[in-house]
Amino acid sequence: MFGRLLGKKARPGAPFHSALAGLPVPPTAGLLSCRVLDPVGGPVKHAEFAVTDASGRKVVGGETDPFGTVVATVPSGDYRLAVTAEGFTPFHSPATVPEGGHAGLGDVTLQMSQPPQLPAPGDWEVEPMHSQIGFTARHIGMARIRGRFNTFAGAVRIADRMEDSAMHVVIDAASIDTNVQMRDDHLRSSDFLDVGRYPTLEFYSDRFVHRGGSRWGVSGALTLHGVSRTVTLDTRYLGLGNGLEGEVRAACRATTELHREDFTLTWQTMLARGIAVVGSSIEIEMDIQIVPKG
Repeated sequence: MFGRLLGKKARPGAPFHSALAGLPVPPTAGLLSCRVLDPVGGPVKHAEFAVTDASGRKVVGGETDPFGTVVATVPSGDYRLAVTAEGFTPFHSPATVPEGGHAGLGDVTLQMSQPPQLPAPGDWEVEPMHSQIGFTARHIGMARIRGRFNTFAGAVRIADRMEDSAMHVVIDAASIDTNVQMRDDHLRSSDFLDVGRYPTLEFYSDRFVHRGGSRWGVSGALTLHGVSRTVTLDTRYLGLGNGLEGEVRAACRATTELHREDFTLTWQTMLARGIAVVGSSIEIEMDIQIVPKG
């Protein structure tokens, strides 16, 4: 049964195992390894793995390499290996690591998972009470500052073919909030967002690209500080659910990275004095829920 669960076992003396034989291992430890493959035998790179002990505590974890390989050095004992990857069913297996030995689990084949049900075609809108648009930036080249925009609105038109869908989001620039009043006032000033001249940030997209499983790329034009640039949101669709009153909701999480120079946000006054107030890149994180337009 153990062999059936793990799939094809690597042959003793195979090159993969021969390479591991040369790794230094502490006297009371051993090696745990496997290779993670997709259903057609290709390596699954960047799959996440975690090794837990008999009490459920995580001992080690990480990602598979470009060849789908997992290699971990752990104290001898009984463990459980978990492997997860976007678009695949999670894999779990026990493993016993001998002292000074090698527990080679061979080739682990992940099975494709069923993607979550897509929202029905029609007009939907962003529900701001259960959504958030946040950002992270470097402050003076050292500490990270985190903030959010408190006021925004958005509409999504879901097409019969999801790839033909479109969305439009409008953000109130003055609603920026980093929990420090003086800093927020500065961010609203002409040094940065200049909310008097550019009161909103807008994102419009009519390009949805399925990247497999629940992952999508949503590309469109972001207009910030009077400048429009093409931006792609790396989006994970989380599926459908119901609110407290039984209403249907769809949820997703999206991230992207902006470079302030692309939007002429150069902070000339501060940079002229040799002070890099905000780093060149800003990470955007969005947790969005949409409901049918009422």
